[in-house]
Amino acid sequence: MIETKALTKRFGKTDAVRDVTFTAAPGRVTGFLGLNGSGKTTTLRMLLGLTRPTSGTALINGRRYRDLEHPLRQVGAVLEQGLMHPGQTGRGHLHTQALLSGADKARAEELLEYVGLADAATQRTGDYSLGMRQRLAVATALLCEPSILVLDEPANGLDPSGMAWLRGLLRDHAAAGGTVLISSHLLSELELMIDDVVIIADGQVRFAAPLEVESRLRVRGRDPHTLWQHFEQAGATVTTDGEALYVTGLTAEDTGEIALYAQIALYELTVETPSLERLFLDLAGAA
Repeated sequence: MIETKALTKRFGKTDAVRDVTFTAAPGRVTGFLGLNGSGKTTTLRMLLGLTRPTSGTALINGRRYRDLEHPLRQVGAVLEQGLMHPGQTGRGHLHTQALLSGADKARAEELLEYVGLADAATQRTGDYSLGMRQRLAVATALLCEPSILVLDEPANGLDPSGMAWLRGLLRDHAAAGGTVLISSHLLSELELMIDDVVIIADGQVRFAAPLEVESRLRVRGRDPHTLWQHFEQAGATVTTDGEALYVTGLTAEDTGEIALYAQIALYELTVETPSLERLFLDLAGAA
C-alpha cells in the first residue's frame, strides 16, 4: 500500500506540492498523471525518500521509505529513466546491482531473459537504445522481487511490442497482489494498463478515483427545451453546447422511452465515453 497524506513541499515561498493525498492499493495499477511542473516528480521523490517533505507524510506499507527494513525488497523504483554506467554491459550492470541489493546472479540472468535483453547482455549500456535502457531499468527494479513498483515514465522509448510487454508485466504484478504506481505521458496506452488514476495539477490533486469515467448521452431532438425538462424530472444531469443536450444519469433506453412518452422526435442519440486523455486535459488545465 502506498499512502500520501497532506503531503506538501515548499521551495522558498513557492509550494511545489500542496496537501497531496491519495492511495495506491495492492492488486491495482494506479496511474499518476501531471503536466511538466505539476509536482508529479517531486511527489515521487518524497515518496522514495529522495526529497524531504515540508509537511505531511508519504508512507509505504505504513512506514516512511527511510524507515523500511530492506527497502529494495519492498519497493522497486524507476526514476529518471534509470541510472547506469555507459561503460558497463547490461549483464555487468545487473550483476553489480544484484550484489548491492542482496539478490543473486541467477536472478539477474533470469531478469535479462524476462525483459528481452539476453541477446544484448554483453553490449555496453551506452550503446543501448532508450527502450533497451528502460527494459534494463525495470529489470533492476525487479531484482529483489518487491511487492511495490514505482515507475516514472517507464514507457519512454518502447516500441509497440515493448509496450505490450510492459502492459503484461504490470497487469501480472497487480494480479499477484502487488501494488503499481506508474506515471506516463502516453495516455492512450496508459488507459489500457491502469485501474485507478490520480491527476495532479499546480501541485494539488484534482482527481483520484477508479478509472470508471461515466458515459454521457449526446441527444438532439425537435424540442430540446422540453426534452431537457423531462430528463431532469427523471433525475438526469443535463448540459448543452448549443447544438445538442448532454445527459448523464440515464441509459440510452430510458432516454428513448422518455422522448417517446413526450412525443418528441429524436434526431440523434449517441453514447459518448470520455477518454483518459479528455479527463486529463479537462482536469489538468491543458488546452
